[in-house]
Amino acid sequence: MTHTPDPLDSPAQTAAAPRMSNSARGVWIALASSAAFGISGTFARGLFEAGWSPVAAVTARMAGAALVLAIPAMLAMRGRWTLLRTNWVSILLFGLFGVGACQLCYFLAVQRLDVGVALLLEYLAPVLIVLVLWVRHKKRPSMATIAGTLLALGGLVAVLDLTGASDIDPIGVLWGLGAAIGLTVYFFISARVDGALPPIMLSAGGMAIGALSMVAVAAFGILPMEFSTGSGSFAGYETPWWLALIGLILISTVFSYTTGVMAARALGSKVASFISLTEVLFAVLWAWLLLSELPGPVQLLGGLLIVGGVVLVRIDELRSTRL
Repeated sequence: MTHTPDPLDSPAQTAAAPRMSNSARGVWIALASSAAFGISGTFARGLFEAGWSPVAAVTARMAGAALVLAIPAMLAMRGRWTLLRTNWVSILLFGLFGVGACQLCYFLAVQRLDVGVALLLEYLAPVLIVLVLWVRHKKRPSMATIAGTLLALGGLVAVLDLTGASDIDPIGVLWGLGAAIGLTVYFFISARVDGALPPIMLSAGGMAIGALSMVAVAAFGILPMEFSTGSGSFAGYETPWWLALIGLILISTVFSYTTGVMAARALGSKVASFISLTEVLFAVLWAWLLLSELPGPVQLLGGLLIVGGVVLVRIDELRSTRL
């Protein structure tokens, strides 16, 4: 239902309605993106069980997504090819850091750390974003943003259920922080790139560059690239490798990255990054629904803490916008 301005509405109130509507739409898009990202682990498990190496899965994921997005991206760019010349640096950084380096650093961290610890380090990105904005604009974050940061990170710890003592490898920690930096770059570039550049073009270009960077990683012998035509398991059923790959490309990459860019533009890097924390919660829920892995009470509590942190940051963002 459209909003019909009342003659008694002030100009500020009339202008605020479309802004609020666009903001609410951005939140839903961000949640859809997180849900799609969250199921990637389930698809990837099928490929790993089929005999694929992580770098091979990541390369195929990016290259396949770039091919799928190529034609829609070219159609979206008709008559606007000059935007590539003015945004090529953003596309390059997006592909190298926001896509390629982020995933590469995460896998390198997983080699030395528990998966939960590596993922928690990567999702320090929202904290880095708050710090960058603080340093850049010389403005201390409000108590609501600080509280939301601590609440969301506490929720991540609970959802990941990091119990028991584990050896911490300092090099692994550095790789995990590298993944966090890559994720930070992803949100900043998604939010700050020229709004005239179609999100699908940014996603397609970033995927192509990311795939090429993975090929370079394998060529230099950093990680092996091993493919296989075996089969894995998905939701308890034997699954051919190509089915898992299609899901990984279309749902967890094409859809998730494109909607992620759209959400970052609509909400800004700070709010979009905090909503992306729900990816961990969605990953737990997908595992529950498809792999019969029921989350424990601590993980469910962590999900509530994440939502609470997002709400606090969201309220702070809306308050700052009105000032």
